[in-house]
Amino acid sequence: MKNYFEEIKKKLIDNINLEDVEIIDNTKFHKSHKSFDPEKYHLELKIKSSYLNSLSRLSAQKMIMKVLKSDLDNKIHALEIKIEQ
Repeated sequence: MKNYFEEIKKKLIDNINLEDVEIIDNTKFHKSHKSFDPEKYHLELKIKSSYLNSLSRLSAQKMIMKVLKSDLDNKIHALEIKIEQ
């Protein structure tokens, strides 16, 4: 799991101008949900990026989701994105 989160971090840093990325695994809080899948993660991203802050919130989130598209299709069920200055 830790290696997978490092892969996500690397993808984001390699493709978007970021100062920092923190990945928080919130999967355990969703176990009681009807659509819960133990093979998929519920993640929260805390991103520091002057570049993303210069874009509209929607454009920044689309850019992040484009980089993580295959992960969202296969390993990530839910993604909360927080972009900080």
